[in-house]
Amino acid sequence: MEPLYQQTHKQVHEIQSRMGRLETADKQSVQIVENEIQASIDQIFSRLERLEILSSKEPPNKRQNAKLRVDQLKYDVQHLQTALRNFQHRRHAREQQERQREELLSRTFTTNGTQKKILDIANMLGLSNTVMRLIEKRAFQDKYFMIGTQGSCQTAHFGGRSAGSS
Repeated sequence: MEPLYQQTHKQVHEIQSRMGRLETADKQSVQIVENEIQASIDQIFSRLERLEILSSKEPPNKRQNAKLRVDQLKYDVQHLQTALRNFQHRRHAREQQERQREELLSRTFTTNGTQKKILDIANMLGLSNTVMRLIEKRAFQDKYFMIGTQGSCQTAHFGGRSAGSS
């Protein structure tokens, strides 16, 4: 039992060091490292099953200590499994945010004739040229506000008026 325990314990420490390097890995190698870590964790779980069987066959005076050591290894491996899942979740969320950001940056914002409709209504109501110029200026400011805050994804658009502008 002792050699298998030592091998498994050593492999747990190797996975812990790989988890530390996972944060600094480049995008191409992250998936490969994740797969290697998951394969190692799966291998450790199979070794832990074998260790549980062997610990139950230990002499009674050593059995409790052996089971405690195996349980501690099992806890460590479960912690590593959770840490790997958390990392994968954060990576997927970060990639989705990057895709959404790129989509927003590539999108062109147009007024779709809204400005022309507003000016037609203003003209029909008999508003002065001054009021119509204020409307055009406001439309330009709203467009500038939308483009200026596009990278931070903080813009909310409500009924032709952007949040935060007056």
